[in-house]
Amino acid sequence: MKIIKKSQAKSFQNSLVCTAYEYSLGDKDLNASVIELNGRYPDSGRVVNEVCKEIVHVIQGSGKVVIDGKEVELHTGDQLLIEPHKKYYFDGNITFVALCAPAWYPEQHKEVE
Repeated sequence: MKIIKKSQAKSFQNSLVCTAYEYSLGDKDLNASVIELNGRYPDSGRVVNEVCKEIVHVIQGSGKVVIDGKEVELHTGDQLLIEPHKKYYFDGNITFVALCAPAWYPEQHKEVE
């Protein structure tokens, strides 16, 4: 068993409107973060995970995600899977849990047009 307390989570400011709280358990196969978003991420363009699958579970608020040009509304309780190589952005006032497999790492996450 491994546990991370909220007080041990690492905070990252991804942009002016996006804060991530990483709960790193040191597992290379899986990790989780809580994302607080109040606007658009990224500010322009899109992002892509080249390796990781990402499950997003909305715990509060509403917004949208646009994946490869397809817009999907998100609300509290919704869940979605973002496959590797899909170009996307989020927009809204929303808090969600992001579960990634294998574990997310910055080098595989790219900003694209």
